[in-house]
Amino acid sequence: MIYPENTMPVKILYIEDELYLGKIVKESLESRGYEVQMYEDGKEILRKYNSFQPDLCLFDVMLPYKSGFELGKEIRHVNESIPIIYLTAKSQTSDVVTGFHSGGNDYIKKPFSMEELILRIENLRTLTNGQQESVIPDHAKRKIGQFIFDTRKMELTWNKEVKRLSHRETQLLTILCDHQGRPVDRRKILNQIWGDDHFFNSRNLDVYIRKLRGYFEKDTSVQLITLKGLGYQFVVSE
Repeated sequence: MIYPENTMPVKILYIEDELYLGKIVKESLESRGYEVQMYEDGKEILRKYNSFQPDLCLFDVMLPYKSGFELGKEIRHVNESIPIIYLTAKSQTSDVVTGFHSGGNDYIKKPFSMEELILRIENLRTLTNGQQESVIPDHAKRKIGQFIFDTRKMELTWNKEVKRLSHRETQLLTILCDHQGRPVDRRKILNQIWGDDHFFNSRNLDVYIRKLRGYFEKDTSVQLITLKGLGYQFVVSE
């Protein structure tokens, strides 16, 4: 990977306790133009993160002191949109779901090829910098039952109580509002927000749907209905 003059390389914060593997991955990424800081464990992860200011985090799951999932949760408290990729020998559905709940964007099973890793890194970078931004309009507040949804501030307000939404929650709610009262295909949502509909992203969508349902529990006029085999219908009663 060759960056144009005056263009900064992509910075990756890499946590891996298998030193032999870590060295190979680090050197391979650096040979392709990435800037990589690697550590053996997640001690003082926020200090490391703030000092380096990475563009992407690459975390092994099984680490001493703190797991990669725990590190992902800590990073999500300070940056809701930075891409996080988990590396793990685990592949059970429950592990994948845990990864999404921990703020992960992608999940790669060991052993993996460098070509696969780089493709996933570039895919996440492209989605973060381009496609995802186009989902959220640059205007307007929307009334949803007793709620006010501010797409620009990424806030949902009910009775002066303000809920700060994540970028993806805002994206998802915007799509549902755009199709209010009409079915919206699940694959359309996955492709519009995540860029594809593979299993990991599908489970991630389930998590965000549950979150939105929880936010609207205070207003029975607002329903987010699952249409089995199709997708969802966002209904707001008058």
